[in-house]
Amino acid sequence: MTETTREPSVLPRSSMAVAAFSTVVEWYDFTLYLFMTTVLSRVFFGSGASSLLTTLAVFAVAYVMRPFGALVFGHVGDRLGRRKVLLASMTVMTVAMLVTALLPTREQIGATAGTLLLLLRCVMGFSVGGEYTGVMTYLVEGAPPRRRGLVASLASAASEVGALLAVGVAALTTSLLSRTQLDSWGWRVPFLFGALLAAGTLIARSTMRESPAFEAAQRAHATDSGPLRHTLRTQRPAVYRTFTISALGSITYYVGITYVPTYLTAVGGFEEGDALWLATIASAAVIVITPFAGMVADRIGRRPTLVLFGILSLVLPVAMFALMTRGHAALALSGAVVLALVAGGVSAVGASATPEQFPVAGRLSGLAVATVATTIFGGLTPYLSQVLIGSTGLRLVPGVMVAAVALVALPILWRLPETAPARLATPIEPLTGPKAA
Repeated sequence: MTETTREPSVLPRSSMAVAAFSTVVEWYDFTLYLFMTTVLSRVFFGSGASSLLTTLAVFAVAYVMRPFGALVFGHVGDRLGRRKVLLASMTVMTVAMLVTALLPTREQIGATAGTLLLLLRCVMGFSVGGEYTGVMTYLVEGAPPRRRGLVASLASAASEVGALLAVGVAALTTSLLSRTQLDSWGWRVPFLFGALLAAGTLIARSTMRESPAFEAAQRAHATDSGPLRHTLRTQRPAVYRTFTISALGSITYYVGITYVPTYLTAVGGFEEGDALWLATIASAAVIVITPFAGMVADRIGRRPTLVLFGILSLVLPVAMFALMTRGHAALALSGAVVLALVAGGVSAVGASATPEQFPVAGRLSGLAVATVATTIFGGLTPYLSQVLIGSTGLRLVPGVMVAAVALVALPILWRLPETAPARLATPIEPLTGPKAA
């Protein structure tokens, strides 16, 4: 076998473990903002009727920066290596979280406080653009081929640990402190904790090796000086497929998990602390389903597993959001847990399925284009859900939104080329991707 086509050696377990579990930080910060939305709205935008919507709008605007960050970090990763991207993105994230925790409030400097929060969230959105796709690519390229789904899903599970940690810290903070203490200084505690977590992760990442698949591509001169241009010219079907998977994964996650505490408070009639504790339990359930979904995707294939979760995303969300409007904790918990399990399943399978759509050369650039779907269907949908509920009075709008995206995605998922090595008669070569469907 030539050096171009042989399967590169796998990464050391220590490098894969650091990469997989470092996704805790990214998801901790981004979900923390949503879990703390009602508090941040008072602290930075006042107690007016529009402050909640403004806070969600800041999240949405910051998320627009994610594709730009993905494109920049993707170019760096495809040209200089995956390791450099993971170190650079975590450095920016550490600084942004620390400065957020030290921000002056509206009471101290007026409307400028909200502007500073927006700027820092944009910096965070930019850095996150290089995070998740970088980690998933690193793991898929370094894992044993027949365990890629499981290994990538462990990173997805770790991100759920980050979400669980975020909602747990938010719930603990809001429960232990009075509203006055919370608005005065207590809101800073979860962000300071996140900055420490990010700094520790940055130190751990410095020990990681470079992706063996990227090193093989460099030796074979398979990298390109313009990876984005090359990918858009030669891999358009793969871009469309990853956009679809990312769209479904984003809306199920950001509407079905991170928006739920706000929904329970604004629509379900629950207190902030109670809503956050319900969301904590739902987030814990995701950790259970994620590695299981990854193993199933390795065994029966990415395509049938994604189709299954696509069908569940179509038929369940409206009913689950209806349960959360009843004002009963047990019913609300049931709805939240089911939505979280569906979202966790889509994310787990997508973690391996999306990088596998592209060859090593240009892989991060291709995934960067797909992050546009995350911006539209992730960053914007919590804000859009709140706006539509307020303007139409229809409390089940979030469930309808998820179902609508699933309906459009299912035909594309049905035609998805299989990329799970265990389901292929001839393994896909590491420097190539699946043939266009």
